[in-house]
Amino acid sequence: MSDDNNLSLKLAAATCALLGAGAAGRVMADEAERWSFDTALLYYGESDDRVQDVSATIGAQRAFDDRLLNLTLTADTLTGASASGAIATDTPQTFTSPSGHAVYTTPAGKTPLDDTFLDTRFALNVGWTQPLARLYTVSAGLGFSTEYDYTHLGANVSLARDFNKRNTTVSAGVAWSKDDIDPVGGAPVPLSQMLDVGDSSNKRSSDSKDVLDLLLGVTQVLSRNTLLRVNYSYSQSSGYLNDPYKILSVVDPVTGDTIVRTPPPGVQGPTGVYLYESRPDSRAKHSLYAEMKHAFGAPVLYGSYRFMTDDWGIDSNTGEVRLRWPVGEASYIEPQLRYYMQSQADFYHSSLVQGAALPAYASADFRLGEFDAVTVGLKVGHRTAGGNEWSARVEYYQQSGTIAREQLIGNQFGREQYPDLKAVIAQFGYRFGL
Repeated sequence: MSDDNNLSLKLAAATCALLGAGAAGRVMADEAERWSFDTALLYYGESDDRVQDVSATIGAQRAFDDRLLNLTLTADTLTGASASGAIATDTPQTFTSPSGHAVYTTPAGKTPLDDTFLDTRFALNVGWTQPLARLYTVSAGLGFSTEYDYTHLGANVSLARDFNKRNTTVSAGVAWSKDDIDPVGGAPVPLSQMLDVGDSSNKRSSDSKDVLDLLLGVTQVLSRNTLLRVNYSYSQSSGYLNDPYKILSVVDPVTGDTIVRTPPPGVQGPTGVYLYESRPDSRAKHSLYAEMKHAFGAPVLYGSYRFMTDDWGIDSNTGEVRLRWPVGEASYIEPQLRYYMQSQADFYHSSLVQGAALPAYASADFRLGEFDAVTVGLKVGHRTAGGNEWSARVEYYQQSGTIAREQLIGNQFGREQYPDLKAVIAQFGYRFGL
């Protein structure tokens, strides 16, 4: 589930949340001098013993008259196996681990997975919201996270102004982050060959990237029961944008099978030729997001749509519908349906052909390929007599990818090169005040 390329999206989403915090601040002002807490425990598990994630989050809010302090602390652990980018073959394949100190083997006919995947992350976010003159609200925040091979530091600020008797809110925000990447075993030289155990001559030290996000938004009360929000966001990333753990298979131009080389001493079974991926050192993304909420009496319908395009050639569309349905006076259920589809990056290659000129950029990372995904979920919640609230959510995720026929060669047509992905997500949350 971890995807460093989505960090800018998460940061933009955090900024978006801050842009809407003015209204939240006015609500929380009624509970001045009180702390409120949101806690959550989440489990994410992919099929076939792939990525597993367990995370715990605690968020604290404190209102000081019309000012609001937000604190969020998250800890999560990821384990399992992650697709390396190499193609499946009819024979076992042996790879050097990212650390460069060991090897791992993938059985014949199976998608190569790096089963050394393990990480623990801690993140802290601090936000402050307060009025700035009668119709203005300003929000600012800082974020920090650290994991074994990655450190993130970010800051954001936004300004919102109410119009039309507070029925219209126009907002703008900016967020910046700097991420330091220190891959296990070092950052490989792009398109260099995977070397044998103990040979790190193609590895460099740590690297970094910068991300700048801009957001413009309008929130409009359309009627007593209907609210519309529209946001445009721009994200510019620069620096080290590769995934240091992703590789590509070098294949025979006729058979499509991975080129086999002589294995090093002590390694049993065939060893192939694999190159580390290479991505551009900059990426610009444009996103348009629209969300509408409508109350049919007590039930509330949420609908949203998001379009994203970038200069890597990826276009994506996301649609989501949720319906919050009260059950009695203190409980509710909320079914959810989400659909996502994206095109592949211009430099997406399922493999590289031996003897052909190497492209400037190439990646076989499934996350940069063409795929669509469906999420179906259900959330239930209950407010206790003491005013606290608990909720439980379960979702089922299914992803199906496609590789263009012109990218497949020879025997590759008879193998599953982009396997479907299934995952289960479960979350329990508890909200209380002190």
